[in-house]
Amino acid sequence: MKSFSHESREDHSRNRETLLVTQLAAGISILAFMIYLRHGSLLLYGDAVAHINIARRVFDSKTPGLLQLGTVWLPLPHLLMVPFLISKTFWQTGIGGSIPSMIAYVLGVSGIFRLVRNSLIFHSRSETAGRFAAWVAAGIYAANPNLLYLQSTAMTESLYLALFIWAVAFFVEFAQAEDWSDGSKKSGASSALIKSGFCLIGACLTRYDGWFLAATMCAAAFVALRREGKNSKSLRSAVRKFVLLAAAAPILWLAYNAVVYRNPMEFANGPYSAKAIEQKSATPGNPSHPGAHNLVVAFSFFLKSAELNVAPVTVVQRLWIALLLLGTAMTLLFDPRLWPLLLLWAPVPFYMLSISYGGVPIFLPAWWPHSYYNLRYGLQLLPAFAVFVALFMHLALGLIVKEGSKTAVGSAVLLLVVGSYVSIWHQQPACFREAWVNSRDRIALETALAENLQKLPGDSTLLMYAGNHVGALQDAGIPLSRVINEGNHRPWKKPSDPQGLWERALANPSQYADYVVASAGDDVALHVEKANLSSLVVVHTSGEPATTVYWTHRQRH
Repeated sequence: MKSFSHESREDHSRNRETLLVTQLAAGISILAFMIYLRHGSLLLYGDAVAHINIARRVFDSKTPGLLQLGTVWLPLPHLLMVPFLISKTFWQTGIGGSIPSMIAYVLGVSGIFRLVRNSLIFHSRSETAGRFAAWVAAGIYAANPNLLYLQSTAMTESLYLALFIWAVAFFVEFAQAEDWSDGSKKSGASSALIKSGFCLIGACLTRYDGWFLAATMCAAAFVALRREGKNSKSLRSAVRKFVLLAAAAPILWLAYNAVVYRNPMEFANGPYSAKAIEQKSATPGNPSHPGAHNLVVAFSFFLKSAELNVAPVTVVQRLWIALLLLGTAMTLLFDPRLWPLLLLWAPVPFYMLSISYGGVPIFLPAWWPHSYYNLRYGLQLLPAFAVFVALFMHLALGLIVKEGSKTAVGSAVLLLVVGSYVSIWHQQPACFREAWVNSRDRIALETALAENLQKLPGDSTLLMYAGNHVGALQDAGIPLSRVINEGNHRPWKKPSDPQGLWERALANPSQYADYVVASAGDDVALHVEKANLSSLVVVHTSGEPATTVYWTHRQRH
């Protein structure tokens, strides 16, 4: 039995190593952020612009408050951005949205390190071998070029992945406790499970992936009790608390939608949901996107997107998949008690179902319709790649006797990782290309529109549908409190709200606004009364509807 002082020294060593991993990750995060900031790439994703402005309008709006969080996107990422967006500079540049993502990236790297280190702590052939495997896993995750771009932006992937990783890491610690009959071990297992539950709350308030993960992990918690035959009263109590924590966020969101929108499923079937958008683009007899109502095709598109996030060349992508599968199989054969690591595969069934039945498309440049859309979703499998490729390397080296063969296998795996990532940087990360390709027309319009909006009086009020081109207001530095927009609609008033600010302004713009900004096809263009408006400028750019700025002739006092 290890002495208390020996265990303390080991714990101190592990803590120092984790701190070093965290510090290195922070340095990498800042370096990547500075590169993308310097090149003006923080706001390429339209979703990043939308996330930032949803957060901003919580305090900067004609009708500020938490109701500005809306319904389709979950609220945690926006709430975390709010303090950093008070600064006008941080708002306009997008820095305020990047900070929470960068912090989450660092936590994700340390979580991967802890997950592998603690998974092997009782099973590794040596302390050094287990430590090396943890470093390899952390390196695969931390150095991924696509993740490094996304963590520099206001996108939600970095935050969700960190919460996902830590939820699994704590769950593994719960499931593999050496002896739950021992009081201290039992207490530690219960504590780890509760921590996992709190991580699930965060994940469920970040992305809907977390809802599927929560259900899967609740089932896994009951399996863990039965599998180990350690169904004690205190552990059953911990599992019940875990289930309550896992269910808390979805129940809260359903209740919010029920109270505010009079429909608990507004986020799923409302007018701005993915399903509604899919139905608008679908034609009778034809699927709206590849994989719709076809699980096999949905699986192939998600898997291909995951491959593109780790390597740009098909042959190399197949090697990654082979190592992923071998690492998973070898881990379970090596020690079946590590079965909770299978939770890292949860994104696969979730995205298969989402693509097939949830109206969530993924478009890839190599496959019809040969474009970029939601390719970044494949990054959700990065934790599985990082963990199982590192475990494959660890276990394979343990089985090999000859030192020369060990060196060859280890070098081959590391060369695969380094070569893949260098190739991605050479061709540009797929997620960056996705953002750039889809942003060119939008940014051109918003830049031109912002230049014209900056010429208007600094105290004027605008009427504008902000959902399409809020980036123009951000570029121009126009406070959202000066803009009447769809966010000022009272969603609980159904089917219409003629007394709402948004509706009154649409019906009589000259009474409420000095200028009207209307893009062809948006709600303002379709509903505003233009009889007494004077067109000041029409902004035309390729690929985007024409946008007109009108003067209302409002009498200002």
